[in-house]
Amino acid sequence: MMPLPFPAVEEPDDAARELGRKLFAGETQFVKGVVAMDGLPPADRMEVCFAGRSNVGKSSLINALTGTKNLARASNTPGRTQEINYFTLGEKGFLVDLPGYGYANAPLPVVEKWQRLLKQYLSGRQTLRRAFVLIDARHGVKKVDEDIMSLLDSAAVTFQTVLTKIDKVRKSDLEKSLRITREALAKHPAAYPELVLTSSEKGDGIATLRSIIAGID
Repeated sequence: MMPLPFPAVEEPDDAARELGRKLFAGETQFVKGVVAMDGLPPADRMEVCFAGRSNVGKSSLINALTGTKNLARASNTPGRTQEINYFTLGEKGFLVDLPGYGYANAPLPVVEKWQRLLKQYLSGRQTLRRAFVLIDARHGVKKVDEDIMSLLDSAAVTFQTVLTKIDKVRKSDLEKSLRITREALAKHPAAYPELVLTSSEKGDGIATLRSIIAGID
């Protein structure tokens, strides 16, 4: 039987799980919100970023990873996060929460400004080690997701796809979403070859994602 392309990452072993637990056991603090490239913190440590459509569950995932309720502010209003938000990751690096994309209700000039900042950041941040592109398990990859993936391809930034809200879909619908996602990822050379399946509400995949981030230099 042929192995699936872009399989779900395996559960971490005990050592990897402990590395991830230790990394996220320390205090994670908000550093600053950035609205222009000249406001970025010094590029003196590695960073990983989280990108995704508005309301994909990005803030909830960051809160679940860090074990906090309100570190990243979740909102039911698409496009409310208009800044690149930096959080400390112990002494190791930064967690970076990017503005949501695919917003329907924001004024066009605001959308264009966010898109420009997003592109500048993804193309020009030398300490960015990996981007995590969040995909809602209920919907699979959309065109706006593929646009970000293409940008990451051109910037030569490795990205790993994280499916969110897997607890909200039936098994058959999840399989359909996975198929759509795998077909889309096959077109993108910067795509990391394993998927992470998560539920911030139930805790699925959180330890796995922590261990992945802990293993990035």
